[in-house]
Amino acid sequence: MLPFVPVHAAGVTYGTHGMALFGGREALYASHLPMFHAPHDYQVILRVRLSDARLDGELRQRLDGHTALWTIDPEKFELDRLAPAAPAPLRAFRATVVQGHFEQGGKPQYRNVEIVVDEVLLFRRLSPQTLENASARYLQVGAGRLRFLVKTIDSRPDFDHIVAYRAAPGADSASVTVPKVGLKQPSARELAAALEVPAATIGGTVYFHTDDLR
Repeated sequence: MLPFVPVHAAGVTYGTHGMALFGGREALYASHLPMFHAPHDYQVILRVRLSDARLDGELRQRLDGHTALWTIDPEKFELDRLAPAAPAPLRAFRATVVQGHFEQGGKPQYRNVEIVVDEVLLFRRLSPQTLENASARYLQVGAGRLRFLVKTIDSRPDFDHIVAYRAAPGADSASVTVPKVGLKQPSARELAAALEVPAATIGGTVYFHTDDLR
């Protein structure tokens, strides 16, 4: 991980930082829904759990094997407290867990629950400059059979993309790259070819969004 470097004045990253929620029985993950302006100009991926063990197990079971979108509508907090070396790291926050998008008619399922941050998998600030890339790089999130490909946001305009897939036992967890054509979503066949796996192992898109990254 990159070392924490303060880049905003105090309080500038404070806000409501909605997240896409995905995972299954093996683990739960949250991906901050970024924009190219403060306080949301960071791509952040977390491994999380609900502090209530019963609800955590229930949620994992409901998500396992499905690609329907779930989101987190959290209390306001300072986003840069999630940086790996933040002086006052954020270990937990309260939120409503929503089936669907919390700003687009999603249905709250678990209200005012405590979400524990077990690990920060990615924390990087986005550049506001216009930049074109001919390829799209995807990080692999998860080390078990159920894994997710998360697009690295490294262009402007760009797209936020999370894809589920079933990995073979002991499969490599390195990032993969596919050709990028504008803001077009890469196909399951392209992603499978980059992973060198059958196309049928790609479970489908969990989240795809472009409007906030133009």
